Amino acid sequence: MPFPQNLEMAKAVEDVVRAQGACPATICIADGELKVGLSDKDLKALAEMGVAARKVSTRDIAAAVSEKITGATTVSSTMRIAHAAGIRLFVTGGIGGVHRFVEETMDVSTDLIELSRTPVAVVCAGIKSILDIPRTLEFLETHLS
Repeated sequence: MPFPQNLEMAKAVEDVVRAQGACPATICIADGELKVGLSDKDLKALAEMGVAARKVSTRDIAAAVSEKITGATTVSSTMRIAHAAGIRLFVTGGIGGVHRFVEETMDVSTDLIELSRTPVAVVCAGIKSILDIPRTLEFLETHLS
């Protein structure tokens, strides 16, 4: 989502969370620091970066910290950071899954693996529609039951 729509959406989601009596804690990595709960300034800076912010998965957290980069966390890395911060539930748009042509690429999102490892509930709209939804559901049934 482009700026400023991404910022407006993030603020709207945080407002919904507050309206329900919870405390929003948007998660990212900013200049190599794990951030749980962003100030308005931090949220705006991340939104302005847009796609220039590095996508940080669980395998990338240590490198992002040591290289002092700013990055948007994937569902898997958000789960890991949320768990470390004592957060038991978070909301996101959609989770990653099994990519189309997985038999050629072996591309399976770390989000699926993290769901089986980290005790954090993820509320989302579902699997991102560009993915192989039937194979993702099969993966979840096989590995998370």
